Amino acid sequence: MNRSLLSLTAIALVASLLAGCAVAPGNALDTSHLHEEEPSGSAPTYEVHRVTAQTIAELVAAQQATPRPLPESRFPSLKQYSYHIGPQDILGITVWDHPELTTPQGTSFSSGGNTTQTIAGALAQPYTTALPGQADPYGQTVSSDGSIFFPFVGRVHVAGQTPQQVRDRLAAALTPYIHNPQLDLRVLAYRSQRVQVTGDVRSPGPLAITDVPLTLVDAITRSGGATDNADLQRVRLTRGGKSYSLDANGLLDRGEVSQNVMLQDGDIVNIPDRTDSRVFVMGEVKQPTAVQLIRGSLTVADSLTTAGGILDTDANPRQIYVIRGMRAHPNSPEIYRLDMTQPDALLLSTQFPLQPFDVVYVGTSAAVQFNRVMQQILPTLQTIFFTKQLTK
Repeated sequence: MNRSLLSLTAIALVASLLAGCAVAPGNALDTSHLHEEEPSGSAPTYEVHRVTAQTIAELVAAQQATPRPLPESRFPSLKQYSYHIGPQDILGITVWDHPELTTPQGTSFSSGGNTTQTIAGALAQPYTTALPGQADPYGQTVSSDGSIFFPFVGRVHVAGQTPQQVRDRLAAALTPYIHNPQLDLRVLAYRSQRVQVTGDVRSPGPLAITDVPLTLVDAITRSGGATDNADLQRVRLTRGGKSYSLDANGLLDRGEVSQNVMLQDGDIVNIPDRTDSRVFVMGEVKQPTAVQLIRGSLTVADSLTTAGGILDTDANPRQIYVIRGMRAHPNSPEIYRLDMTQPDALLLSTQFPLQPFDVVYVGTSAAVQFNRVMQQILPTLQTIFFTKQLTK
């Protein structure tokens, strides 16, 4: 009679414990309101490429053989660049031996208000407008229709022309009034054309296009330089509604001068951060983590070292996988496997180039998989054993 009572008590205890799992505290999700459909058809299979020296050579050659598209430039080279005048530019005109036609040679200018701006101040801020209550810098300001007024000549359209062309036109127009006119023209303030620099630079903002050609490196330098988190490998240039990706690292590290494009009016240069330059290290490593590319490059050895290395007791050194292309081609990724038990594995791991959003996965050894299964089963077996002992 006592044995039967103990049996019933043990069974009731086990049942209450099992029932209590539904209300036990912890990170347990109630799946009663979820409906998951079983996948139809057979599971897809993916081809795995074994990493060899030839594999690495082919990857490097393919990467170098895929040039990035570059924007078209108005000028074939820096030597052929010339500045073209535009509206709001301020011109200084000098006619020798005719001071009445020459721009006043003052050192400051004011409209009679409380503010006065020096010539140096005007040149230091070529993309700004006049201060409140203040006139534009002394000189001929190009109007919105692209013209200026000059004595004896009248309205002259100058927009879209170089200073040399405008100088020759004015000299020719003054010939009936002045014998052999000696005329000089220069731009006092460049205000018509600008480039916007945004992103991870220390001083983002507009930069004026001047008579000195402005290149990508010049724009980054004049903006205070890139920050420590800037991704110079993927500088984004927007021109004419199209976006281009430029590699400033390739220019600075490998001398790829083609990446140092000449900027023009309306360009937007964005220096992104390194969010899109990550590699994910998972599996049997000491510290699964996301690793940032270092100056646009990273190898398998770099990523594993950053993650603390593989677990000596749990990892399968034959299964070091690199999964590539999941973001762009989720149904057809490229998978590479590195066998770290081979003599040349360490050398290959330092040469295999990773790309942004690659996944480096370290597999689990068969013995560890069996042990983990047993760890899940043993508590249940122990419960059954103790229950049986109580019912005896």
